[in-house]
Amino acid sequence: MADPAAQSPFVSSSSAPSEPAGPACTRHGTPACAVHDLIFWRDVRRSGAVFASSLLLLLSLAAFSVVSVVAYLVLALLSVTISFRVYKSVIQAVQKSEEGHPFRAYLELDITLSPEAFQSHATAAMAHVNHALRLLLRLFLVEDLVDSLKLAVAMWLMTYVGAVFNGITLLILAELLAFTLPPVYEKNKVQIDHYVSIAREQTKSLIAKVQAKLPGLAKKKPE
Repeated sequence: MADPAAQSPFVSSSSAPSEPAGPACTRHGTPACAVHDLIFWRDVRRSGAVFASSLLLLLSLAAFSVVSVVAYLVLALLSVTISFRVYKSVIQAVQKSEEGHPFRAYLELDITLSPEAFQSHATAAMAHVNHALRLLLRLFLVEDLVDSLKLAVAMWLMTYVGAVFNGITLLILAELLAFTLPPVYEKNKVQIDHYVSIAREQTKSLIAKVQAKLPGLAKKKPE
């Protein structure tokens, strides 16, 4: 006898296993995973706080000089900490309590960087620097003519972008896109992937035609 649940078209969707809301970070605790959770708004309060504070900082840099922004930030932080320190001292004097320094727990934190941690960070940074230097060497010395032409076209387009936007404006736009595009992609992943694959195939076809028509651009096939 057939299962009634299999025959009925009105089976509740709650019985089916729910699909994950979006791409999940597999390396928990790493900086890359933390950034991933921020831009995908896994924690709305944390992402909102980071987005609002960083956007306010960029807008401040667009309106004032870097020196003024840094000075105002330091003054604001000192105003909060000094006011809280004086307030706790007055409360302790009135109540005749000896709770000690209000920031004692933070002052006793060990924030020193061990030689092992410094060495690991330096090694990782050096690997990225070496990779970037090798890539720049390949592009500027034209190891692959197509890649060098791509860089030239990209820089030519950036001249027009630089004529319209300055660096701070580009950073503001980049932050807005970084915090808005990932959720949009997460909700419309299938449609976006479909159109991206079509555009990628057309780009590959165009590059293949250019390489076939122009001498010296075709990559050598490995023997």
